[in-house]
Amino acid sequence: MSKEVRNLEPKVLWNHFADLNEVPRPSKKEERVIEFMKNFGESLGLDTQVDEIGNVIIKKPASPGMENRATIVMQSHLDMVHQKNADTDFDFSSEGIKMFVDGDWVKAQGTTLGADNGIGVASIMTILSSSDIPHPPVEALFTIDEETGMTGAIKLKGGLLDGDYMLNLDTEDDNEITIGCAGGIDVTAEGSYKEETAPSGMKAYKLSVKGLTGGHSGMDIHLGRGNANKLMNRLLHQALDFGIRISSIDGGGLRNAIPRESFAEILVPESNIQAFESFVKTQALVLGEEHHTTDPDLKVLLSPIETPSKVASAAFHGQLLRAIYACPNGIYRMSPDIEDLVQTSNNLARVEVKNGAYTFMCLTRSSVDSEKMDLAAAIKSSFELMGAKVSYGGSYPGWTPKPEATIVKLMSGLYTEMFGKEAHVNACHAGLECGILGTNYPDMEMISFGPNIRGAHSPDEKVQISSVQKYWEFLLETLKRIPGKN
Repeated sequence: MSKEVRNLEPKVLWNHFADLNEVPRPSKKEERVIEFMKNFGESLGLDTQVDEIGNVIIKKPASPGMENRATIVMQSHLDMVHQKNADTDFDFSSEGIKMFVDGDWVKAQGTTLGADNGIGVASIMTILSSSDIPHPPVEALFTIDEETGMTGAIKLKGGLLDGDYMLNLDTEDDNEITIGCAGGIDVTAEGSYKEETAPSGMKAYKLSVKGLTGGHSGMDIHLGRGNANKLMNRLLHQALDFGIRISSIDGGGLRNAIPRESFAEILVPESNIQAFESFVKTQALVLGEEHHTTDPDLKVLLSPIETPSKVASAAFHGQLLRAIYACPNGIYRMSPDIEDLVQTSNNLARVEVKNGAYTFMCLTRSSVDSEKMDLAAAIKSSFELMGAKVSYGGSYPGWTPKPEATIVKLMSGLYTEMFGKEAHVNACHAGLECGILGTNYPDMEMISFGPNIRGAHSPDEKVQISSVQKYWEFLLETLKRIPGKN
């Protein structure tokens, strides 16, 4: 299947992307892709180094006649989000991504595609391996662990790069030039609860909420898509009227992915079985109607299972479900200064309750750091009310827009010249590494752009072929126009 991808234009870029997608590269387990990129740089005879945290830096001199141009840093991250459909048989630790062409799109079979940020990585590889593409001096920066903590960017030391401008190739709309982004913080709540022997006279079920659209918890949060964890909690909270007992809940996954699925094992008193089954059928219709636009494939399913040996105490049920209900999710505040920009949001990404222990995981984002911490405090409070131990981690700063920067004026003007219309110069609600990198390189002007990618962080991820071609032409022309050294 990758063969048809390798035949797409520009061929060198797509072949580098296909090579990259043969290498397992989950966040925090990037050893193989780091070695892959290190070998790539060294095979070209270029100055290649791996820093203490695992970022790979490859430097290439200017092409003939461009030696006096300013040095540019081309930056993308090596890791990708590993997500698959529940019915997809795939081992991310050993298998390469199975890609295929569907019209004007490249997709993957039941898994994330890795176009985020693999297309950016492949673009930089194409520049590094080229012998005929005009370019100024290039410093390629491949960071690690962008998706689950921005660790590579945070740990990158000052003094390793000399560039005047940074091109971050991690934006997902080809008509956008991004000049600012939100910061974020992980909020994790953990605790234990008392289990009891499953009572007799009850029937066990597996309740499933699945088929939601999901997506990127920053870029897609404004689309109003359903959160499987919140929908499951809504069902369970209402179902308390039927005397249910909860054995386990398993919902969501990665912090930066809107949860698509949630599963709960529950017990229902035999006297309430008929009423409960009718309730679930009714709620399936209600939720389907509420979410028919954003999540047309939403399903609420109920299936009998063997009776679990343990259930949570009845007292814990109420605390648990009320705390999840109280946890903010989705848009918290829109920007009062930038039209249509989400300023602050939260994603209730993970709910796990089983074997006497529970964990809740959130990713809170904001372009205003004080508001980010205020929302994090609200979430912390909602879980502390049930006795949870709440911790913060992975905090990273936002990226303050500088619309008058030289690189912004250059690329926005070039976009209009090439495509006959103005680019959408904006800030985004996703977390980009530019703000973090700027802490150690404050004088470096930065900008982010890329091709059309849809469904990032979900198995529906896809990248548009014609858009990659448009973005590639824009990138090549930008390299030609980089001004002289300051």
